[in-house]
Amino acid sequence: MKTGRTGTVAAIAGAAVALSTLTAPAAQAADTGITVSRIVVNGGKSIIVGTSDVKTPPVTFRITLPAGYSTADASAYEAEPYLYHGTTATKGADSGGLYMGGYTCYETSSSRVADCEGELYIEPRYDLNSSDDATTWKIGVAAKLFKSNGQLKAGEYTTASGGAKVKRWAKVTVNASPEPVTKGRTITVTGSLTRADWAKHTYTGYAGKTVSLQFRKAGSSTYTTVKTATSSSSGALKTTVTASTDGYWRWTFGGSSTSGTATAAGDYVDVR
Repeated sequence: MKTGRTGTVAAIAGAAVALSTLTAPAAQAADTGITVSRIVVNGGKSIIVGTSDVKTPPVTFRITLPAGYSTADASAYEAEPYLYHGTTATKGADSGGLYMGGYTCYETSSSRVADCEGELYIEPRYDLNSSDDATTWKIGVAAKLFKSNGQLKAGEYTTASGGAKVKRWAKVTVNASPEPVTKGRTITVTGSLTRADWAKHTYTGYAGKTVSLQFRKAGSSTYTTVKTATSSSSGALKTTVTASTDGYWRWTFGGSSTSGTATAAGDYVDVR
């Protein structure tokens, strides 16, 4: 699960199964005396997840062990943050949390205190299956203490302060035509705004969202917003502009409470 100084951590396989062992038997669900603090997930930024690529957002935290334990003894304890959005830390872990893929701990000046760093392991096809997963997840901590013979002494789930926003990956495309076009004529700019659908494992249209049309003059490095449009029920985008000079057209979406930002690559139009 982790190392006690500077070693490398192996990836955790089947973390949900490993964590669930804390719930049986019930007598083991006792206060461990372990404190996990200073938890920061993904640098405090939203976690943007698509439909297939694994995401490994970083997590940093501090572990403080009870008297009689040392963080140098990696076999004596386990303590790791995870994300959940159930009613309690225990139910959240049992019903599908987002778990660490591994972490490493480094002793501080106190033998009972260690600063740790690692990463979550989020595989959208298995870990996210509903639009309800695009929300602010709570932070839980799974902690265990072991006896000198390796038997579990105590284990518990607790809730930590703060949370982590998980959002759906958004995409936007653009096509400006005709190409080339006569100066003063009309350019039609189309495209589509889609976002990750974790139930269907594909990208589907994002309707009713304001998307900005931007233009960058040839030779310039700066885009300027020209106008806005609203995506249709299927996520389609369409508007018209007057051709004036050579340059690049693109759509850009500023994101929402449940979806990330998206910007298309510029489409060049030659004006003659």
